[in-house]
Amino acid sequence: MLLVHAHPDDETINNGATMSLYASQGVQITLITCTRGEEGEVLVPGLSHLASTHDDQLGTHRIDELASAMVELGVEDHRFLGDGKINFRDSGMMGTAPNDLPDVFWQADVDAAAALIVDVIHEIRPHVLVTYDEIGGYGHPDHIQAHRVAMRAAELSPLSGNGWEIPKIYWNAMPKSVIAQGIEAMKASGSDFFGAESVDDLPFVKDDALVTAMVDGTAHVDAKMAAMKAHETQIALDGPFFALSNNLGSQIWGLEFYTLVKGVAAAPFDENSREANLFAGLVP
Repeated sequence: MLLVHAHPDDETINNGATMSLYASQGVQITLITCTRGEEGEVLVPGLSHLASTHDDQLGTHRIDELASAMVELGVEDHRFLGDGKINFRDSGMMGTAPNDLPDVFWQADVDAAAALIVDVIHEIRPHVLVTYDEIGGYGHPDHIQAHRVAMRAAELSPLSGNGWEIPKIYWNAMPKSVIAQGIEAMKASGSDFFGAESVDDLPFVKDDALVTAMVDGTAHVDAKMAAMKAHETQIALDGPFFALSNNLGSQIWGLEFYTLVKGVAAAPFDENSREANLFAGLVP
């Protein structure tokens, strides 16, 4: 399995239980993180000096956070895009000044960045690719660019050298019904979920009909929660993610959802006719 993500912590929030589950089964998992998350908001007051507006050392710190999170998930092969040959900087939120800096990921040439992923694809020959949808989940420029680069790499990888065609490609998805349940539970406790009054206020939710796969990683929730805690500068223990756990139980983080965009869905299916195994139908 190859996962392409924009910043450290994206992988754990979206796919932590999936990664831990498959790692425990002996699946080779490779994570490519496209930036070091230099423009992230620092949620730990004692580490505020790391921010890009101060010492600009957050990216270095997040390298260590990612490494710690991957230990919790049992993932040994995690790399940054370019693998030290070239570093792509975090582009910041859409419409902010960092978007226009020449070294940010948003400004990267898509084919050139994709070629770096093609090299990894030829090396590991993955059966499954996981990345974002065409809007990057919620519109962050680095998420959109990660989608573009990953999908372009999948397109290019069969065409050159040690060519390899990835049989199945999935995009991360979050069904409306799940988030709606979370919002109502948090309202009942006097809290909110990212300030949303309604599920329709959130750009990253998908109609349930568009969600075609669900991985049940509930047995790996503890590993995912530990990995989330490892990303200490980005995920506050009293923030919305852990508040959601307090209201619905941490098990909510064990169910991870996907949309199949390349390949053929195969049994086993769950009661909602969603694939239950991202590798279903594939020959090792």
